Amino acid sequence: MRRYRRLLTAAAVLVALGVGGCADDPTEPPVCESLAAAQVTVDHIRETNDSENGLSQLRPYLAQLRTDLQQLYADAKTQYAPQAEALRTSVDELSTRVDTAKADPNTENIAAVRSAVGGVRESARQLRDALAGTC
Repeated sequence: MRRYRRLLTAAAVLVALGVGGCADDPTEPPVCESLAAAQVTVDHIRETNDSENGLSQLRPYLAQLRTDLQQLYADAKTQYAPQAEALRTSVDELSTRVDTAKADPNTENIAAVRSAVGGVRESARQLRDALAGTC
């Protein structure tokens, strides 16, 4: 169980590194505020203590991250739709893989979680690169 949490946390950290550059500037577009909200949720995921809470404690944070990404997608859809959609899809995939691995923690399912973490990392990088000049 710790291994899954670490993999999920690693994905969250990578997302955080990818989206952590927005400042609280009232002149910034709404997409920057959405990005900052996603950062806060990622920080909560990173701070979750698996020895006390277990993998199931991450589920509410994943749900919140999904909500944050929906707002980010809505704010970014005109200019950054492909990158925002790719990130949302990769987070959904990671969530599915974590559920599967939690239910049946075998080698194949663990490998699928690792692969999904890589997908989140890549899609976060692509969105970060696209937003680099905006936020």
